[in-house]
Amino acid sequence: MNGIVLLSPVDLSLAALLVIALALVSRRLELKIGGRLLISALRMVIQLSLIGIVLKALFSSGAPGWVALMALVMLLTAGREVRARQKYRLRGLWGFNIGLGAMFVSSFAVSVLALTAVVRADPWYAPRYAIPLLGMLLGNTMNGVAIASNSLTQAVHAQRTVIETRLALGQTKCEAMADLRRESIRTGLIPIINSMAAAGVVSLPGMMTGQILAGNPPGDAVKYQILIMFLIAAGTGFGTLAAVWVTACRLFDERDRLRLDRLER
Repeated sequence: MNGIVLLSPVDLSLAALLVIALALVSRRLELKIGGRLLISALRMVIQLSLIGIVLKALFSSGAPGWVALMALVMLLTAGREVRARQKYRLRGLWGFNIGLGAMFVSSFAVSVLALTAVVRADPWYAPRYAIPLLGMLLGNTMNGVAIASNSLTQAVHAQRTVIETRLALGQTKCEAMADLRRESIRTGLIPIINSMAAAGVVSLPGMMTGQILAGNPPGDAVKYQILIMFLIAAGTGFGTLAAVWVTACRLFDERDRLRLDRLER
């Protein structure tokens, strides 16, 4: 059988029934996540349907201005999600700007490097390559930054006494926070490390699966997936490092005093 097997609305409805069944079971067990599960599923359907329309127009146009606008919307949305996923977050725009800046520096830099030096699309900003690549990098970097930042702020909130004791004993803010920073960075990198370790043995990653389903040779799909995994690891790692470092510095004032009043729930 050649070509792609097209899915009908009925096919998608059958898959949706599984999510509805899971929500009903969750409600029966009083897990209190059934409503969120259904809302997230509905949101996903609407967002993907809309992005499908947008990408169709974007691929037809190929104008760099529209590609840049799409990338900006993706980045701003990712920054908002990073802040929303933290139990304790920095007050004001700091919680948003730190995640935004970390993802911009890491994901955008890695994406541009990959498009210009590795993929070498013509032009390098061709939306067929630039938008999917940036989307995969932003999505994974967003998860790493959010997990690491949340781990750091929760640990600081819980270990305030320990940190202040270290400061009183003469340690600098960097020394007092060193263990928490390292643990937060490790926590943020665990998902991508696990993904790379299990790729090809436990799971077939999304891009590789999509290319195989589209009829591309498995060997070519493997090469692209290896490239994507390397880029995701680099983007997630550098983004997490930047976010954790800046957040840790923001939790202290110019006199190296811990300032938990800069956090909010």
